[in-house]
Amino acid sequence: MLELGALAVIVCGMWLWLTSTRVRELAVSAARAACDAEDVQFLDDTVVFRAITLARDAEGRVRIRRAYDFEYSDTGNNRLRGGVVMLGARVLLLNVGAPRLRVVH
Repeated sequence: MLELGALAVIVCGMWLWLTSTRVRELAVSAARAACDAEDVQFLDDTVVFRAITLARDAEGRVRIRRAYDFEYSDTGNNRLRGGVVMLGARVLLLNVGAPRLRVVH
């Protein structure tokens, strides 16, 4: 019985890792597209994991909410912080500069 429990934990961990990798790639694409739309430079071509929580989507289903940070430059000589929040595999929130906070549903 202990082996079955250990196997279940390993399978759940692998599922979380695989889905997190896919969602991270979607977050990178969303951050890159947002930077292109705002005419700023997306730096380092990556996002950095910040937080993971559970949240409900519009239909009331529980989803994993992941938050990522990224850096961009509006002049080429500075580094500014942006953020993207994913709910499941969908972009929930994009932030490219504090005055331009966008909510995406």
